[in-house]
Amino acid sequence: TDPIHLPRHARTEKSAFRKKQSYTRTHIQTMGDLKASFTAFASYGAGGKEVAEMESKNFFKCIKDSGLIDKALTQTDCDLIFTKVKTKGARKINFAEFCAALEHVAAKKKVSVDEVKNIISSSSAKTTGTIAEAVKYHDDKSLYSGVYANGGPTNVDREKQGLQNHLDRSEADVRGVKKH
Repeated sequence: TDPIHLPRHARTEKSAFRKKQSYTRTHIQTMGDLKASFTAFASYGAGGKEVAEMESKNFFKCIKDSGLIDKALTQTDCDLIFTKVKTKGARKINFAEFCAALEHVAAKKKVSVDEVKNIISSSSAKTTGTIAEAVKYHDDKSLYSGVYANGGPTNVDREKQGLQNHLDRSEADVRGVKKH
């Protein structure tokens, strides 16, 4: 039970071994939550597909929706951090690179990495939108008038079109005189 490998708050406790075990359990649980948050933010806007790599816009959304954006950490800082941790030539980051980016975010915010990871683990993607109000003449079909009262305009004729309506295909003799 080497107290050097424990987090700073656990080094001062008398029961260092028990604190190390609980820290490991919490750390693993937090990493699972962090991985779930990473996947959720990386998949945001992907049409319901689960994505394993995160784009720059999703990284910024993750940081912004977690409430970490302020004067100390701006969108430009997030873009620079993203560029710093991604593989050269790549456009996306994986989970390991995401964890490295969080270390840079923590350094920029002057807080611990665990605190940043806990904040992101407990946050989720926020979506905003508008809900249309009721419109009397649009929603109530009994109030439709004109062409729309009969089903609306159409670009398809009600009668079948074809040569049978334009040509006379009745019986005729050799000269084209109709047989009665």
